[in-house]
Amino acid sequence: MTLTEKLLARAAGQAAVQAGDNIWVKADVLMTHDVCGPGTIGVFKREFGQTAKVWNRERVVIIPDHYIFTADSKSNRNVDILRDFAREQGLPYFYDVIDDPNGHWQFDTSKGLLKKQYGSNYAGVCHAALPAKGHTRPGEVLFGTDSHTCMAGAFNEFATGIGNTDAGFVMGTGKLLIKVPETMRFRLEGKLQPGVMAKDVILHVIGEIGFDGATYRAMQFDGPGIASLSMDDRMTIANMAIEAGGKNAIFPFDSRTAEYVNARTSLNGTKQAYEPVEPDADQKFVYELVVNLDQLEPTVACHPDPGQRKKAKDMGHLKLDRAYVGSCTGGKTSDFVEFARVLRGKKVVIDTFGVPATPDIVRDLQSTRWGHQTIWQILEEAGVRMTENAGCAACLGGPVDTFGRINQPGLKCISATNRNFPGRMGDKESQVFLASPATVAASALTGHVTDPREYLTN
Repeated sequence: MTLTEKLLARAAGQAAVQAGDNIWVKADVLMTHDVCGPGTIGVFKREFGQTAKVWNRERVVIIPDHYIFTADSKSNRNVDILRDFAREQGLPYFYDVIDDPNGHWQFDTSKGLLKKQYGSNYAGVCHAALPAKGHTRPGEVLFGTDSHTCMAGAFNEFATGIGNTDAGFVMGTGKLLIKVPETMRFRLEGKLQPGVMAKDVILHVIGEIGFDGATYRAMQFDGPGIASLSMDDRMTIANMAIEAGGKNAIFPFDSRTAEYVNARTSLNGTKQAYEPVEPDADQKFVYELVVNLDQLEPTVACHPDPGQRKKAKDMGHLKLDRAYVGSCTGGKTSDFVEFARVLRGKKVVIDTFGVPATPDIVRDLQSTRWGHQTIWQILEEAGVRMTENAGCAACLGGPVDTFGRINQPGLKCISATNRNFPGRMGDKESQVFLASPATVAASALTGHVTDPREYLTN
């Protein structure tokens, strides 16, 4: 069996499963957030009763993160609905925006968009917060009401996005009926070269198979090249499996996985026991592709979908209006370090926005020094508009007052986020080009798509 098949067989209590089987699996974690949480709660109460209790309060994780730092009253209300439900159910893992369990969330526009407006328990973008808070463990099943839940596959677990109806059912029963996906194998060999990042790996893969090339399939990444990839790298790759239509992504378990998970579960007091799945010798794949990391170059996914792949060095003619680094895919500490590596000592020539994924990453950037400056200071000095309000922000558009949102038609934005369908970051007539933080940085310096190796070699 493949890694996904072995994991699902265990979750179903069966000795073996194969692609196409319909099986009931037990959930280890259900995650929801402010966009889908109220709908999920509504389904749960409608089907199980107004006074029903969730199947296991230790396994429900609620993370407001999407439409948070906005004056939109309905968005603010959604956070209040989550708080009321968490209090009613006694949920220990509700990462509220405010510290008052009986309070109401309201974004204060008079304080502006740059300085933090959140309490001590706020966790930021759900997909980055889940591993940081110790909720991603090898060998487990994670369901989340967000398509990029597949990012947790970096930790050797089955993680996939589901809708509100399914989530309401899981909330009440702890189980879900799913079809075992076929598995596509991507064997990584070699090592990434300077200026090339994990984002370039997944953009290359999607370019090879198309934005629908993995529809309802598991994308298994393995091979000797895995050893050179950090957990941040693996999360970036796994996150965008959904951009190829994938049901899930999954990586093998190794010492790096163990080091990360053991540290986070210990730090946060979450469940520490886990049982990873190891690959069988006789795995059967529906598709196989070898990716030589040494040969990859900085890559861009062009408007209007992630499958429109081109090399950055061939796109110098494309003028840009905006640059953006942030989200679960591009807002990690390592992403901003590479962003700063290119920008250090230089000035951007187009509007450039930076949105860290979590409050911890804000603190990392404001405390980690590079010479006499912090990473945060380097970016601000380069002209980047950095916000302390960690969250999804303009990655998915949001209300018109969202930080970094594209509100003008026709603007072209190069972004380290994960999705670029028309209207994704705001105005439906705008265009989004996906790239690594290094490529975004180089492009912000020139005002057109630029290969970051031009700056790293000089």
